[in-house]
Amino acid sequence: MTKLSAPYRYDIVGSFLRPQELKEARSKFKGGEISKEELTQAEDKWISDLIEKEKEVGLKAVTDGEFRRSWWHLDFLWGLKGVTRYDYQQSYKFKGAKTRTDNAELGGKVAYNPDHPFFDHFLFTKKAAGKAVAKQTIPSPTMLFRDNRSDKWPEFYVSWEDYLADLGKAYNETIKHFYDLGCRYLQIDDTTWAFLISKLNESQDNPEEHAKYVNLAESAVTVINAALADLPEDLTVTTHICRGDFKSTFLFSGGYEPVAPYLAQLNYDGFFLEYDSDRSGDLAPIKQIWNGRENVKLVLGLVTSKFGKLEDKDASGYVPLENLCLSLASTEEGNSLTEAEEWDKLKFIKEVADEVWGE
Repeated sequence: MTKLSAPYRYDIVGSFLRPQELKEARSKFKGGEISKEELTQAEDKWISDLIEKEKEVGLKAVTDGEFRRSWWHLDFLWGLKGVTRYDYQQSYKFKGAKTRTDNAELGGKVAYNPDHPFFDHFLFTKKAAGKAVAKQTIPSPTMLFRDNRSDKWPEFYVSWEDYLADLGKAYNETIKHFYDLGCRYLQIDDTTWAFLISKLNESQDNPEEHAKYVNLAESAVTVINAALADLPEDLTVTTHICRGDFKSTFLFSGGYEPVAPYLAQLNYDGFFLEYDSDRSGDLAPIKQIWNGRENVKLVLGLVTSKFGKLEDKDASGYVPLENLCLSLASTEEGNSLTEAEEWDKLKFIKEVADEVWGE
């Protein structure tokens, strides 16, 4: 596999609806009814089943569905050195739903953890994937900027820049270890840009507040590109930019215009861009995000995982067709569609890709 082949014309973000039996096993583990080993056995069973279904539907890259995670981001962040767990009483303000209140915060200098549990998780996925590509997903380092997670940085660092350097290094070393384990396709999930879309729009009439969010966007560019520095040539790293997804609700709205100049600076090989509703704005900003980079692909999430109804096939772009792909854009709690509808969506994406690109 080379960077020219991934992301694929029909691809996935990576999270799938959790089977009811798996959710019951996790609930029993939380209640002390089964052991960690028994939970792992249940996870192994359902991940193996999922990967076989992914291959059957024609996906070239498969994931573990994030079946071992309770949160798409926090489980990974808790595995880094210097990151601790606490109860975030404010919860996350999704439109029409309230989440659990777990969170992460700095408890010391952040660093790479060679014993991060995600490494073993990847090895299982890689073995189960067989000849398919095992795709690994992790949250963006910018997710440590949000929801008070970095408030304690002055306790451990002389400057914000020193903190960013350590965070970028921790991620860079983590990504390189995934590569050493055989990973050739890694995706970094990020809701921070959607947060910044809202904040940059809302603060237009407040110069001081606006400058704060501009600085945050610039910090995001710095730490992400540090994480991506000096990676092996045959490792594809993409990002998935999302506006939040929880029980078919969302966190943020707004088009990509305010953040497009920053996304254009990021050294990713591909961008999974959520475009599954009017909340995402029009397609015009994708030209600036692409920025004329010949080997960069934009993967448009025109098909939603929030609801079961199939979309129309009409879509137009602002970059060459060879630089475009399609994807399906779930949390442990799930969304308002069935597993059967989820697989219908994936078949639909492949059908469109076959028609457009002959793949």
